Amino acid sequence: QVQLAESGGDSVQAGGSLRLSCSASRYTVYYMGWFRQAPGKEREGVATMTTDGRTYYADSVKGRFTISRENAKNMVYLQMNSLKPEDTAIYYCAATGAAGGDKLIPGSYISWGRGTQVTVSS
Repeated sequence: QVQLAESGGDSVQAGGSLRLSCSASRYTVYYMGWFRQAPGKEREGVATMTTDGRTYYADSVKGRFTISRENAKNMVYLQMNSLKPEDTAIYYCAATGAAGGDKLIPGSYISWGRGTQVTVSS
């Protein structure tokens, strides 16, 4: 498994922006993505990106969040704009070599980071 480490979580006001970063050890994995889990809720997919540039987003973040990768550095980023209180959650970086039809199912991902807290206040 690849080791993943997130950074960039913070507390911001609604309408603000944050950029999350995730570094992967050892090698590049085909799918690298972001998931989040709010208190009392199940973990959900936010966005994922393949090494060849295909992106997939949850409907709730389309137009506000942008995922990007630097394959040479084994890095993946999540630019989050127009943040809302409902975006408050622990954000996890995850990676997998293969995913099914829905690319944002947490169970499809093998490697996970420890998470970084994002808090959006109204």
